[in-house]
Amino acid sequence: MAAADLRHWQIGDVTVTRIVEIGGFADNIAMLYAGADADWLRSFKWLGPEFVTPEGLMIISFQAFLVTTPTRRILVDTCIGNDRKSRFAVFDNLKTQFLEDLELAGCHPEKVDTVLCTHLHFDHVGWNTRLVDGKWVPSFPNARHLFGRTEWDHLKKLHEAGDSHAMHLPDALQPVIDAGLADFIDADHDVCEEISLISTPGHTPGHVSVLIRSRGEEAVITGDLMHHPVQCAVPDRQANFDEDKDLACATRRKFLANYDARRALIIGSHFAEPTAGWFEKDGSAWKFIARKA
Repeated sequence: MAAADLRHWQIGDVTVTRIVEIGGFADNIAMLYAGADADWLRSFKWLGPEFVTPEGLMIISFQAFLVTTPTRRILVDTCIGNDRKSRFAVFDNLKTQFLEDLELAGCHPEKVDTVLCTHLHFDHVGWNTRLVDGKWVPSFPNARHLFGRTEWDHLKKLHEAGDSHAMHLPDALQPVIDAGLADFIDADHDVCEEISLISTPGHTPGHVSVLIRSRGEEAVITGDLMHHPVQCAVPDRQANFDEDKDLACATRRKFLANYDARRALIIGSHFAEPTAGWFEKDGSAWKFIARKA
């Protein structure tokens, strides 16, 4: 990333800085919604050029968020990571500059005091560790890593069953636990005065979103409550990636209703540039209004 590619949002005394590992990733909308096609996606004109290509491909990003409060430096999710095998070949053996980009944002990895994972899928925990001399070691040696207790129990069961959804547990999570850097938390955990968690299950059993409150202002980092803004328009349509599809739909609709009318700045964890904006009611559903500056 260049310094100009860093994006910052100020919420009272809290600064959120976006660290992009893979930006502008375009793929068929059928990856998210079975049976959906390019014409269907292009029919939502408000998605504009930011979230859909002229060919009708959805655009998403893989990114993390450095949340700086008056007392804490919190990294929310840690993307995919380098040098590892993925369930998806396109993400195998990445060689990105994620840690260097974090320093560009003004935070050396050793200065991160908290790593907060909205859930434990491979693309949200990868940079928890890095490969050094053939061994996976924590990337943030001075940080407490907050893992949802429900999430961990679920992932551990998947791993014990040989499920490929948990193939990253030994290299991205276990080294952090072995180093004594992990805290297992509940879904209503308060991280600090300005940062708390919202339980948003469905995508995974213990999925959370991150609520930021400071000086009367609010923002929410969604995690995988949504992957793409089109989900605002069809909150009840089941998405391929959600483990409990009915619960995910109900959670999504409730979240949209709670935070529409610009009640909070919404920072979409997989939303492409410009990433943040507001929900606006649109009949029985909603639109995402991107914040351009």
